Amino acid sequence: MILVPRAVRVYFATQPTSLRKSFDGLVNEIRHTLGYDPLDGHVFVFLNRRKNQVKLIVWTRGGFTIVHKRLESGTFTFPSRVTADAMSIAIDVHELAMLLEGIDVSRAKSKPRWEPPPRARTTTH
Repeated sequence: MILVPRAVRVYFATQPTSLRKSFDGLVNEIRHTLGYDPLDGHVFVFLNRRKNQVKLIVWTRGGFTIVHKRLESGTFTFPSRVTADAMSIAIDVHELAMLLEGIDVSRAKSKPRWEPPPRARTTTH
């Protein structure tokens, strides 16, 4: 289980990626293909073409962390809202947990949860 705060965004690359890439190769994918700053502290998720491996990369204090998971059988599923023209989509932290556990997110049902209202912007003069 990976604990990720809800404030951290999770970006899921929709195109297959060569998972032979390590830190520098994945950082280049984030910058040039996905168009994000890899130093923002968000989690970036990449699948291989066969969908049996996934790599997560995130900037943590002092360096990058990579988590690599390979399934011995079966495949990971893409989130249902992947479109052909999107290079990446944002997914929730709980969707990431279900993806890593092999749960098909499109079939899962979640009950509504209370969320605090967004803070009103305060202006100082």
